[in-house]
Amino acid sequence: QVQLTESGGGLVQAGGSLRLSCAASGRTFSWYAMGWFRRAPGKEREFVSGISRSGQNTEYADSVKGRFTISRDNAKNTMYLQMNSLKPEDTAVYYCASGLRGLAVRADEYLYWGQGTQVTVSS
Repeated sequence: QVQLTESGGGLVQAGGSLRLSCAASGRTFSWYAMGWFRRAPGKEREFVSGISRSGQNTEYADSVKGRFTISRDNAKNTMYLQMNSLKPEDTAVYYCASGLRGLAVRADEYLYWGQGTQVTVSS
């Protein structure tokens, strides 16, 4: 079992920045590829970004490329999502997830999920 806890969400104006964290406990953190997903009101959950076990490989949704940066610190059992140049359309609940199949963009390839953290971007 892996427990994931997101933090760092909040209310920010358009153009601002936030840094999300995902703290993991349980099994060895470095065994797992990690990902960020989000669900906006009235929309389906969507992939935001993913990172490999070592952190060397990353993947981003087109909508966040160049604005968001994913990273991880295996010594601290923590993953991060630095979000810059935020837009109102980034408003959503953000979830972190972990999986054993390597870097993945599909939600069904992840085993464990956090409870989510709300990000609200005002115009």
